[in-house]
Amino acid sequence: MRADPLLLTAGEWLGVASAALLLLTLVAFVVRWGIRFRLVGVTSFTVLLSLSCLAFAVSYAPRQLVEGAVSVPVVFDNGTDLVIAAAPADLDPAAFGPSVQQVALNLRGSGRGTQLVEVRLRRVEATAPGTDTPVVLATAIRNLADGSVSLQG
Repeated sequence: MRADPLLLTAGEWLGVASAALLLLTLVAFVVRWGIRFRLVGVTSFTVLLSLSCLAFAVSYAPRQLVEGAVSVPVVFDNGTDLVIAAAPADLDPAAFGPSVQQVALNLRGSGRGTQLVEVRLRRVEATAPGTDTPVVLATAIRNLADGSVSLQG
């Protein structure tokens, strides 16, 4: 489990602030201060911020980088077994494989109904005036069970 140390620290400090605000809110209700209901809102919001920081710190995973890859946008994802990324027109052919591998490595598996996801890197080329054809440049298969990526021919 990777955790972002800055967010963990922020979550811990916000938790301490939440506890202090909770004590202040309890004192405000006992003493019947006029701001006691505002303190309830501030305390609950601080608790929410603390829990959000801690949850995000635990779930955060930085993007993986592949040597020679170019960052390409994902233009289609059916949510199960197919992801398509668009290659720019000036992309070097040597970067096709690493780029599609990088997209495949950075896929998140939660919510997908299958273990194998096909990732295609494609470019749209003009074949005739007013007619464009998508051309698949590289394909990778990502196994979500073990995290492996295999490049296809």
